[in-house]
Amino acid sequence: MHPTDPSAADRPASGQPGRPSDPATTPRTDTSRSPEAHPPAHRAHLAAFASTRGAYYAVILAVFCCVLLISNIAATKIIGFGPIVADGGAFLFPVAYILGDVLSEVYGFRAARKAVITGFAMQILASAVFYLVQISPAGPGYEHQEAFQAVIGFYPRIVLASLAGYVVGQLLNSFVLVRIKRRMGEKHLWVRLLTSTGVGEAADTVIFCTVAFLGVIPGTEFLNYVLFGFVYKVAVEVLLMPVTYQVIGMIKKREETYSIETDRLRQETAARV
Repeated sequence: MHPTDPSAADRPASGQPGRPSDPATTPRTDTSRSPEAHPPAHRAHLAAFASTRGAYYAVILAVFCCVLLISNIAATKIIGFGPIVADGGAFLFPVAYILGDVLSEVYGFRAARKAVITGFAMQILASAVFYLVQISPAGPGYEHQEAFQAVIGFYPRIVLASLAGYVVGQLLNSFVLVRIKRRMGEKHLWVRLLTSTGVGEAADTVIFCTVAFLGVIPGTEFLNYVLFGFVYKVAVEVLLMPVTYQVIGMIKKREETYSIETDRLRQETAARV
């Protein structure tokens, strides 16, 4: 009698493997284990993920942290295009959520949480360094101390807003995405991406805008700023979704540990894989 493939429950009645509806690759499964190793009730809650020790996790984590740092420095400037009010971080910040989606979809919630914590540790370090530079006396010939203080002096408030908003928003984004994936499996990736982004960006935008710019941007312009920020970030996610699909599909194919077995090991042994 042949061992049962853990993904057999997802196959058509004909016994032939079905084609996935998404460009992302189907997870690899370990066929060397007996049916008893994966009781049906437990297997229903498993999903395919890759180990954080794989080839691409460290690269994505580094890019994620860089995007976060650059966006928050750029956010110290308010920009306006006619009636549209935004901060400078609007140009790059949505990419952080796309990278968060990639981390959550491929590596799981714990891996995404690690990226969030690492990113904000770098934010605290950057804020501390900028503060030390700001209070240090200007050297001979340096005539821009006041301008430097006007820009960088606002940065700690941006960091506080980012810490409050992005920790909540990104963790909600990852949590929702992974929960939906455990329910739906590999199919309908677009549902996971849009739902998780909508929840995460809503929380992030309201918290960040309130902490960073309440009292700085007056009245109805502040409401316009919050609304535009949310709509803009979600719109970028939608426009770049084909790219997100391709990136996720490529990483899933190249990460050798991407399988349901990785998630099983995490749950049964609490291993950091």
